[in-house]
Amino acid sequence: MTTSQKKDPSVSFGPPPSMYTQSALTAETHQKRRRRKWLLVPLVVVLVAAVGTGGWLLWGGGAGAKASGRPAATGQGRLDVRETVEKQPANTTGKMAFRFSVDDLSPGEHYEMPGMWATDKILAKGINKTVIGLTIGTDASPGDEKWKLPLDGPICGYTRHVTNENRTAVLFRANDRDGAYCNHVAFFDLDDGHEIWETDFPYSKAGDAEGLATSGATQDTPSVTLTHGTVVVTWGGGTDAYGMDTGDRLWRTTSTGSCQDMGASGGGALLVRQECWHHDAPLGSTDAITYKARKVNPESGRVLWTYSAAKGIHDLDIPSAEPPVLAVQAGEIGISEMLSLDAKGKIRAVIRLQNGTYVGECSYDDYLTADDCPTITVGDGQVFLRSKESGEKANSNWIIGFDLATGNTTKKFDSGPGSLLYPVRMSGDELLALRETDDHITPSALVGLDPRTGRETPYTYFDLPQEAELMTMTEYNDILVQDGRVFLGVKKVDGPAKGRPRWVYLVLGIESIAAK
Repeated sequence: MTTSQKKDPSVSFGPPPSMYTQSALTAETHQKRRRRKWLLVPLVVVLVAAVGTGGWLLWGGGAGAKASGRPAATGQGRLDVRETVEKQPANTTGKMAFRFSVDDLSPGEHYEMPGMWATDKILAKGINKTVIGLTIGTDASPGDEKWKLPLDGPICGYTRHVTNENRTAVLFRANDRDGAYCNHVAFFDLDDGHEIWETDFPYSKAGDAEGLATSGATQDTPSVTLTHGTVVVTWGGGTDAYGMDTGDRLWRTTSTGSCQDMGASGGGALLVRQECWHHDAPLGSTDAITYKARKVNPESGRVLWTYSAAKGIHDLDIPSAEPPVLAVQAGEIGISEMLSLDAKGKIRAVIRLQNGTYVGECSYDDYLTADDCPTITVGDGQVFLRSKESGEKANSNWIIGFDLATGNTTKKFDSGPGSLLYPVRMSGDELLALRETDDHITPSALVGLDPRTGRETPYTYFDLPQEAELMTMTEYNDILVQDGRVFLGVKKVDGPAKGRPRWVYLVLGIESIAAK
């Protein structure tokens, strides 16, 4: 294990026009666009045209209390994963709190932007082989970074979790050459970019093959997550756990037999996902791979219980480790069931998504994040899901809670015609949700939904420029709420197919005009 020196701040991001040390790549096919269109809705704020971009800046003033996050649970320590409760602002009118954009993307350029985190002062973003920190309250471009953490190779894994000390972890490749192994983890501070420590970890062949991989292209995909005092990495051949303060390895579990550790869910507890191969199953059969979820003591690595999913399951994700909730894909497309488990790993309730009536989505990109399920929220003894869109002329949907003990439905929150509701995260016992509108009249909003009373509380009304109309799509963007602000950030960015350089938003932040 190597404890890293602080990175040289003079290290360059790399020669222009490449962003953040990685060469431009062939642009991927552009993702399909939504059929709904957003229109700019006038708000009682100052709209200032962003010259040459066709977008806007929305900078507001006014007095009032700052809407801020604070630890949710008494007794939460500095090494616990952050759980914050948002305060309703004194004024619900929104203004732009932050913008990060680039204006010179050339044809064929493509950049990965994995991971986005926020504190009360910093918005941090992963870009290729660098993590950058930008000061909230600025209109930033490449070169305006408050700090930068250059890594030896591209980021190849991240966690959405952050500690109460504003620290998190990323995985990165050994170097930036093709075929480099994804076998390094860094734990760093989001406020100043200081790398607390970094170390390397093992790698194994992809799938059920034994031995070492011959390159990064043939290794099992590793993952990283955080739980109390512990950074946890799964790497196919097993799981390694490191102490947050020192980076010392606390324990290692080795995958045995035909089962391998593939992803973990952190936060209030630690659940490790396993994939198991069955060579006696018919070729191409869904019985060839089965899944397990194992609760592990984060201090010792001791397995507390194991849940084995039924044969025929296509995939299994873990939206919540505490309480334990699994998302199961039984058919060809999408999550079909939510499973609530008890303290011994036994099924408490099965929640069926009724052939797509209810929608649960987990991340299925190149980064193995078993607990990144952006539209599945667990809290207050319930799991919250959105319904599919309905309505021919005006889109609408609803969010509904399901009791984890019984599987029965609880409160239902209707979006109303011309808008859609998406769960974002819990804030104490309240559910925060994003309300999108397309009725050309009502602005979009961050709202709080009370599962016990059914009451909806507006937090911040806002609008988006035309260029940012797709940034609320959870499949392709990070959406987070922290310290009274809503942040929308792209997961990857492409230059134009041809022609002149392209100007594009990378991150937008929105807050109340009452925020100081």
